[in-house]
Amino acid sequence: MFRISQYMQLIAALERGEAPPRTRAGQLSGPVVIWNLIRRCNLTCRHCYSISADTDFPNELSTEEVFRTMDDLHAAGVRVLILSGGEPLLRPDIWQIADRAKAKGFYVGLSTNGTLIDAALAERVAAQGFDYVGISLDGIGATHDHFRRKEGAFDASLAAIRLLHARGVKVGARYTMTEGNAHDFEPLLDLCEREGIDKFYFSHLNYAGRGNKNRKTDAQHATTRRAMVTLFARALTDALAGGAREYVTGNNDADGVFLLQWVHRHFPQHHAIVAERLVRWGGNASGVNVANIDNLGVVHPDTMWWHHPLGNVKDRAFGEIWADTSDPLMAGLKQHPRPVTGRCGACAYLAICNGNTRTRAQQLTGDFWAEDPGCYLSDEEIGVEPMPSARGVIPLVEAR
Repeated sequence: MFRISQYMQLIAALERGEAPPRTRAGQLSGPVVIWNLIRRCNLTCRHCYSISADTDFPNELSTEEVFRTMDDLHAAGVRVLILSGGEPLLRPDIWQIADRAKAKGFYVGLSTNGTLIDAALAERVAAQGFDYVGISLDGIGATHDHFRRKEGAFDASLAAIRLLHARGVKVGARYTMTEGNAHDFEPLLDLCEREGIDKFYFSHLNYAGRGNKNRKTDAQHATTRRAMVTLFARALTDALAGGAREYVTGNNDADGVFLLQWVHRHFPQHHAIVAERLVRWGGNASGVNVANIDNLGVVHPDTMWWHHPLGNVKDRAFGEIWADTSDPLMAGLKQHPRPVTGRCGACAYLAICNGNTRTRAQQLTGDFWAEDPGCYLSDEEIGVEPMPSARGVIPLVEAR
């Protein structure tokens, strides 16, 4: 996850002549775990990575197995759990699971489509003490309903956001941009501002795109760049006004490099400190600081790697599975720098993005370490080819 707001708050503080905000020291002792507790869902969304449906799936983890796994996770240093699905609110023992997670001291997030949350359920969610609830919005009105394949889904999800927000629950909107809903991107940002939504999460579509061919004129890449500039502007405006709304992105770590180049154009005096913090962030964290457990107990490097099992928590403790580098993908993900090739291997900003999302490369070429076709920066911008202007590649840290 790339936290744009943190960098804009840094710039805002520097512009006001204040000391830069301190960042959290060191790494988490264990990864953030996104846990798909159930595959069943009341919706059949067009872009669902778990291919959920409104039916029971066999061999899912029992309550006892979930509790035992939770103990293993805590022992492995995990301190953040995101309870997801399918629709996690359809799991009958979700409240028991959440109770135990909170009792063990986990930060507990809930990832839901929101359509099941009425006033009574909102009270239950608020009383549960979830640290954060994320609700997906794919667009405004009919656009969202089209993606969710259910008329009235937008109204139900927005009502859930309002009910939770009124009860003091920290709520975020999650949005995955495609060519089919890009027209609703800015209206959604406006909605978040009007409704006082605490967080806006922009997810890049994890597609295996067209690679380097026509990269400069690729419509998807051009749309992405415009969206990112808009997000930067919104986050900076909020930070300069003293706001606390979070703007974050996921599934494309080239965002960090693009931000650095944006800072260099607009705030060159702050380039060095932003570059240092971006390198400290370190880019893609799949297999290191992000993990996934699916509904059957299978561990994956993240939620986009369901086709690559690492082991099952029914058979081995999570910590043992996570530390095992006999799997070639995990060995490479934990390597620093990662053994990426092509444009990614030659990129001058590998220390920032860490090779970006390996899933796209693997799905397009069959090679874990091939260049990521989702990178929307040109060869010149990342230093693979000479920049035609005198500006050249922006250094990570300015000479002093």
